[in-house]
Amino acid sequence: MAYQEVICPHCQRTSVNKRGFSAVGTQRYWCKLCRQTFQTQYRYNACKPGMNDQILEHTMNGSGVRDIWRSLQVSTETILNTIKGIAGGLLQVNEAVLAAIQADAKGREIEIFCACELDEQWSFVQNKGNQRWLWHAVDRATNTVLAYVIGDRTDAVFEELYALLKPFHISHYYTDGWGAYQRILPSDTHTVTKRETQRIERKHLTFRTRIKRLARKTICFSKSAEMHDAVLGLFINRYEFGRTVTASSATATHYS
Repeated sequence: MAYQEVICPHCQRTSVNKRGFSAVGTQRYWCKLCRQTFQTQYRYNACKPGMNDQILEHTMNGSGVRDIWRSLQVSTETILNTIKGIAGGLLQVNEAVLAAIQADAKGREIEIFCACELDEQWSFVQNKGNQRWLWHAVDRATNTVLAYVIGDRTDAVFEELYALLKPFHISHYYTDGWGAYQRILPSDTHTVTKRETQRIERKHLTFRTRIKRLARKTICFSKSAEMHDAVLGLFINRYEFGRTVTASSATATHYS
C-alpha cells in the first residue's frame, strides 16, 4: 500500500484530515491548523494553487487578457477579477526611495534634495478620442520613478503629481515645453529643455516595450480605464518601486 502525505497549500503543514468530496467526486481536505478546506486536484485551472500569480506574471510580460486565456485555459472573467483585485493595494509614491531620503536627512541640519525629470506619456482606452495620460517623475541620479498619476492632460492632474512629489524635496525640475509645467512649477527651480529629459523619454520606450496596452501600432488597446490603470500601476509598483505585489498579498509592502 502506498502512502502519500498531503500538505496544506495555505500554511505548508501536514496536519490535514479528509473532508468529504466535491460535487464532481474529488477528495477534499481540511487543515486543522489554518482551518482551510482545499483539494489536491482540480478540474478547472483557475482553482489550482498559484494560478492567480501566473496571471499577473503573464500580464507583466506583455500578454493581453485573451493571450492569458489561451495560454492558461482560465476564463477571461477570472483574469479580469484577478488584475482588478490588485488595484486597491497599489501605491502612487515610491515609498522605498522616500524612506531612504528621510533616513539620510534624519539628524542633519540640512535636508536631502534630489533633481527629477517630469513628463507625460500618451495612451488611450477604447479609441483615440478617449485619451489616458501617465504623468510621472524620474529621479535623475537613479533613473527610478518617484511617483505617478494617471488621468487626462490637464493642470489638475499634474497638480496631483506635484503634491505627491513635495515630500521628496525636489531641488530642480526638468521638463519639456508643455504649459502645465510652466504654470505650476516655480520658475527658479524649473528648466524647460528636451536635452535633460532623455532618461524619462527612455523610460517611456521601456513601458511601451513591456506593456502591450501602450503599443502604438497594434490592436492591443485597453477597453476600460480601470484595467488600463491597474496594469500600468502594477508594472510600476513591481519594477520601479520594487514592491512584491502578488495576488495572494495584494497590499504587500516588501521591497527587493
